[in-house]
Amino acid sequence: MIISIIILFIIILLYFGVKISLIYDKKGPELEGCLQISILRKIKVFSKDFLSSQPAKKEDKKDEEEPKEEEESGEDKKDDKKELFKLAKPCFSHFVEFLKSAMKCIRVEKLENHLIFGMDSYVETAKYIGYIWSLMIIVNSSHKNAKLSAQPSFNGSILDGNGDNELEINILKLIPPVIRLVLKKEVRTLIKGAIK
Repeated sequence: MIISIIILFIIILLYFGVKISLIYDKKGPELEGCLQISILRKIKVFSKDFLSSQPAKKEDKKDEEEPKEEEESGEDKKDDKKELFKLAKPCFSHFVEFLKSAMKCIRVEKLENHLIFGMDSYVETAKYIGYIWSLMIIVNSSHKNAKLSAQPSFNGSILDGNGDNELEINILKLIPPVIRLVLKKEVRTLIKGAIK
């Protein structure tokens, strides 16, 4: 009897889903924002304010050598971004299919986001901003409260943005599209690449 009640409660919880509120503003290394997660649309279960800024510079001579290492790691990060984009390219059609299914499981109260995106190469920036715009058109046309926008930046590698979002997610309906997405070989390869 108790197990039946627990299972029923879990099903109700999954059906009503969770409400997620996220406000953020990212400029360079600085990120400010707030994340709140509520169940049954009213009960707050998680709240997190985040504020990050660039660490203070050290004046020691020994530490002067560290920026060179950071520059090298910065180059590695750029290579990692390019590698991730290469892995993400074959997944584009799968993500479009997933977004179409997922949008039916998400009630959008507010979805206002602006992205500033750039890579070291003008050609790469133009190519990937095209993919981003395509995804945004699908989301914007699916919901009247969705206002997604993006602009390219040709001043080197950059990923900045700001947003104000309120979503209600029906987890029970979202489970099948997530399973279908994860079963795709290209998506699993992308996930492994992102973890590495």
